Amino acid sequence: MSVQRTDDGGVATLILPAPGLTHEIRLSMIDELRAVAIDESVRAVVITGTGTAFCVGQDLAQHVAEIRDGKPALDVVVTEYNPMVLALAAVPVPVVVAVNGACAGAGLGLALGGDLRVAAAGAKFTTAFTGVGLGSDSALASRLVHCVGGSRAAELLLFPAPFTAEQAAEWGLVHRVVPAEEVLTTAQELAGRLAAGPTAAYRAVKEVLATAATDSLETTLAHEARLQAQLGHTHDHTEAVEAFLGKRKPEFRGN
Repeated sequence: MSVQRTDDGGVATLILPAPGLTHEIRLSMIDELRAVAIDESVRAVVITGTGTAFCVGQDLAQHVAEIRDGKPALDVVVTEYNPMVLALAAVPVPVVVAVNGACAGAGLGLALGGDLRVAAAGAKFTTAFTGVGLGSDSALASRLVHCVGGSRAAELLLFPAPFTAEQAAEWGLVHRVVPAEEVLTTAQELAGRLAAGPTAAYRAVKEVLATAATDSLETTLAHEARLQAQLGHTHDHTEAVEAFLGKRKPEFRGN
């Protein structure tokens, strides 16, 4: 099975074909993420799942079979999970994750790697890893610390009890909670709005946010100044200023 991609109005939607991440699905996701990252027609991305689940992380049936066969099953953290997380982080345009159902383990790490998250009401989340005798991967620990702080992150990882979409929204892990039947359309509407916006500016925002929590004030200021100098020469900045002065809506081209 492979990740499906559809394109509409500058929005690329990537659809996971099953809740469990098999080798085939992970490699397919890496390929699709790398493809959208260099596709100049793509100005926003949506990631979602199939049916009533988003992603529950590792396909345990495949994992157990590999353990029984004596294979080094967890080498895939380096060869597949890490490249998938890095490919997602390298997507320069906004990524909206539509969490259509259960979201666990590496699936939660994948969801938190997006820029915005829309979740189905009642969807269940869990960190999962320590429940199966593992630590964490897919940058989940780092993402949780950034989203909810070290104290709650420790609790969520050490005690992997399920929590709801509503709790996730309260803690800042999810941006919107909507009825299950509206998750994908809501995510695509948000992505559509972003696709019609100043894409170069969004790239700059993502670039600064990626290091803002760890950079010094001086480094952040220099980083922002460099990006602002570049953006000042873009069509979209000029268009926005002219539109403001002309009291009309700007027409962004993404450059």
